[in-house]
Amino acid sequence: MKLILLGPPGAGKGTQAKEIESKRGLVQLSTGDMLRAAVKSGSPIGSELKAVMDRGELVSDEIVIKIIANRIEQPDCAKGFILDGFPRSLAQASALDKMLADKGTKMDLVVELKVDYNRLVERIVGRYTCANCGEGYHDRFKRPSVRGVCDVCGNQEFTRRADDNAETVTTRMMAYYRDTAPLVGYYYCKGNLRAVDGMAPIADVAKAIDALIEAAG
Repeated sequence: MKLILLGPPGAGKGTQAKEIESKRGLVQLSTGDMLRAAVKSGSPIGSELKAVMDRGELVSDEIVIKIIANRIEQPDCAKGFILDGFPRSLAQASALDKMLADKGTKMDLVVELKVDYNRLVERIVGRYTCANCGEGYHDRFKRPSVRGVCDVCGNQEFTRRADDNAETVTTRMMAYYRDTAPLVGYYYCKGNLRAVDGMAPIADVAKAIDALIEAAG
């Protein structure tokens, strides 16, 4: 099973990818993690990547596709993989399809996590985590049982991501709808796009995605 999760920042793609990875044995592939691993490996493509990064240049789609191509050949991807955060543009989607076609395969399923823009901004801006154990909380939807005290470890210090503010979130959303949202139409035309309610409870979203994976075979 080769799966892509589509949705704007905060839609829950990472959370759902971990659920699928745990239940289905698929491997969650993060481009950031793959790039760092490639540099660390010292492989030819890793050396090429390091040179680009040392020059302060953006990593080209061609290099990213090469790294994904190498990664999905690893034994742990035998059952399949989940792409979370890639592709982000029509050019990347086309390059990904070509690479897979060259390997005699294709994406099996693309799941769009549909969201309500205003509610999603509220979800992102209100979130914070325990500084000790990392347990997640929210100003409105998930507060500690005792105010100011983590339910899990009892710690009383919490942190918020610097970019979890309304202005930054709006900028990220605009980038998503400009560059990535067109992929919904792209994969719809390919015939492998399905959608779930990304604003539903996490367990309900996971159940809906699992049913789509089961149907896709």
